[in-house]
Amino acid sequence: MTQTATELARAVRAGELDPVRLTERVLDGIETADRVVGAFRKVRHEAVAEARELARRADLAGLPLAGVPVAVKDVTEIAGECASWGSAALPAQPSTEDSELVRRLREAGAVIVGITRVPELCVWPMTDSPEGIARSPWQPARSAGGSSGGSGAAVASGMVPVAHGTDGLGSVRFPSAMCGLVGIKAGADLLGETGWYGMSAHGSLATTVADAALLLSVLAAEPDLARVGEPGRLRIAVSTEVPLTHAPVPKPLCDAVDQVADVLAAAGHHVERATPRYGVEAPLGILGRWFAGPAEQAEGLDRALFQRRTQAHVKLGRALRAARLIRPGTKERWLARAEEFFGGYDILLTPTLATLPPKAERWHQRSWLANAIPAIRSAPFAGLWNLAGYPAMSVPAARHHTGVPLGVQLVAAPRGEARLLALAAQLEARNPWPRLADTGAR
Repeated sequence: MTQTATELARAVRAGELDPVRLTERVLDGIETADRVVGAFRKVRHEAVAEARELARRADLAGLPLAGVPVAVKDVTEIAGECASWGSAALPAQPSTEDSELVRRLREAGAVIVGITRVPELCVWPMTDSPEGIARSPWQPARSAGGSSGGSGAAVASGMVPVAHGTDGLGSVRFPSAMCGLVGIKAGADLLGETGWYGMSAHGSLATTVADAALLLSVLAAEPDLARVGEPGRLRIAVSTEVPLTHAPVPKPLCDAVDQVADVLAAAGHHVERATPRYGVEAPLGILGRWFAGPAEQAEGLDRALFQRRTQAHVKLGRALRAARLIRPGTKERWLARAEEFFGGYDILLTPTLATLPPKAERWHQRSWLANAIPAIRSAPFAGLWNLAGYPAMSVPAARHHTGVPLGVQLVAAPRGEARLLALAAQLEARNPWPRLADTGAR
């Protein structure tokens, strides 16, 4: 799909595009492209009937997402559908009503064309299941990331212009970086949820900043977020220092950060090297919550039905919970350090990932350790901002010589979503990126 969500909605509102024909075209494109990228757990052919109902709405000409095909991550309740969280252990019982976010999407005119694939319980930064592997459309030998990997693959391949995701430790930002997308995780005070000890938040994935802002504005019921403004002159800290381990970051990832820093300095921002006082406690606290969050969700489920990597992960999480090692003081002390840092800066710029994307493989057939090592190595820059509840996003920055996209992370203090989007739009104008991989979906 070459048109953006913003363009499609405008055309539908003006009567230039029929939402039914648009939906039919999108479903045909998914049929072709998803054989390559494995983005969808379920394609919703009933979306055609829903588009017909939409076309009869008296308020169609005023809807922000009029007729826009949207994919929703497999964690969100849709009436008549099962939210499986990628697991055979969850009851296969259809929801009786839409979640609040899905209701907002429908009210805004979106047509939900599919449910995107996730790794089991959304634990891993690579997305695969017994039914398929979500691959980066730019380099299908590489993972589309996780846990919103299906959403990332669906957007980057052009099957849909925008998709919903959730982010507990980087699960919107990782797929965005691996698939060359704009992905924003809202702050906890805007779209946070209770999962993973309050670290999880909803977000949007798109090929343009305007589209990411539009979808986020609908999800958050904050229309002003769709109006992306100018960032002003900002104080921007740049860091490529890995929290806790100080492990070396591959040169192409550091170069991408430096390139973006140069662009921002040329735009008039005050840019300097500075790193938050990460310390030891907060990174270890995140690691503990990564175990304990899924273990809490697994209570009451038949653990024999979990994949073997998940069984081991949940077992470790149960031990941490039983020992009462997940303590609120960890978050409180990290918040104090984060607030101290952002007292001197408006934005923190880092790599999104600390390694190149993992290969697209059947990770669910491998051991817990085989999954945990690449997960931990790739993720250190993202999760701290979930613990703090700060908004953060990934923006395309460059390309690796293999064709793999390289993303950078932007972080702001609470209620900084509009500032992040404005700065990302400035980068989009000054350091533009190719929008879509060629997979035949268009």
